[in-house]
Amino acid sequence: MLQSIARFLLKLGGWTLVGEVPAAPKVMYIAAPHTSNWDGIWGLIAKVAFDVDVRFFGKESLFWFPLSVLLRGMGGIPLDRSRAGGTVAQAIEAFAAEDKLNIAMAPEGTRSFREHWKSGFYRIAVGAGVPLGLAFFDYDNRRIGLGPTIHLTGRPDEDMQAIRDFYVNNASGRHPEKVGPVALPPEF
Repeated sequence: MLQSIARFLLKLGGWTLVGEVPAAPKVMYIAAPHTSNWDGIWGLIAKVAFDVDVRFFGKESLFWFPLSVLLRGMGGIPLDRSRAGGTVAQAIEAFAAEDKLNIAMAPEGTRSFREHWKSGFYRIAVGAGVPLGLAFFDYDNRRIGLGPTIHLTGRPDEDMQAIRDFYVNNASGRHPEKVGPVALPPEF
């Protein structure tokens, strides 16, 4: 029933749901571009519409009572962004401990323009040995969904080119001026 309600809400909002949930038991998802608070709302609705159990990281400041009860119930994991690297290690450990697990994050790490993405998603997927699922928002065409699942090679330049090709051709942010390059930090 919730899945039907979520699909109705997407339709009411003018969205078309596209793609399919990968068959893999463990997937590290990224969702991009992330330029608006609405991305989180529409993303959660799409998660329910796809009927996929996905845990997601959200900034710790969002986890205030009573919103924290809802967010945790939907799979939210509070993220303390002041602890560098802690999230990557926690996620890799979680993938190792579970037979079935999906985690999602916004690789930009913010709704503002950035010169590059944060590298955590890449380090998690490679470190845990799980495929990377490409979720997207396409505000220009009112599409939201799941693109391909990529098996990262550990060669960042090649992997990021495949990721870049998908997002450049299939995604658009609510605020286009806030969409930065699909790239890892230069020091990565």
